[in-house]
Amino acid sequence: MTIDNQRLATEPPAYWTRLAYEAVIGFIRREQERRGFSQPQFWILRHLSPDDLSSDGRAMTPAELRSAMAEYIRPEDDLEAEASTLASRGLLARDDSGAFALTEEGEATRLCWKDFGPEIRAMIHAGIDDADYITTVKVLQRLISNTSSGSGLSRPDGG
Repeated sequence: MTIDNQRLATEPPAYWTRLAYEAVIGFIRREQERRGFSQPQFWILRHLSPDDLSSDGRAMTPAELRSAMAEYIRPEDDLEAEASTLASRGLLARDDSGAFALTEEGEATRLCWKDFGPEIRAMIHAGIDDADYITTVKVLQRLISNTSSGSGLSRPDGG
């Protein structure tokens, strides 16, 4: 789809950011699935690793994991099922309270899965130079700032 620049400047940002979000997340998830794991499985390992997102490496229940991932978990993600799959593969151990802990094999797998990140990122960024990407991120940050409560900016409708 080609839109002239004048019209492009009037396009609604929410429409394009939603399309970009769905396309990028869908692509990442397909690429991870193709490599034998799901995005939620990778997040679980990351949240349980003291060498990644966990400050202490303590075991966590599915509810605690969901709370830790609240900003980015998708409604269709079933962390109980994903963690149980990881446990069945020996990557997690489950204690009597239902909390999951990372095993040594789970940590090794997290590191292996992490190595796919730069390749997937390169595919997403193909044909986009860093300067354009940086500008895009800055524009998105400004859109967020302009529309967040407490931004100090008044909306055109007085809201």
